[in-house]
Amino acid sequence: MILQRDRIRAAARSQLFKGKEENRIVVFLNKQVAYVGHVSFSAPEGESPLGPIRLEIQTADPVAIIDWLTGGPMRRQET
Repeated sequence: MILQRDRIRAAARSQLFKGKEENRIVVFLNKQVAYVGHVSFSAPEGESPLGPIRLEIQTADPVAIIDWLTGGPMRRQET
């Protein structure tokens, strides 16, 4: 819901795929931004004075989880 509200689904999808391994996804979130109810991906070290939140999701199908979290592949709108 936050990814959709903040309009960062495509960026979140990219970060989740970068963190995808065989049967898990590992990403880091900015703790200060999470405290105020938003999502901001960060590096494992050095970006947040409070340190990052490590999010690890273990699953048999990481792509399905990423699709579910982000609403599936994004299509460009033609103008």
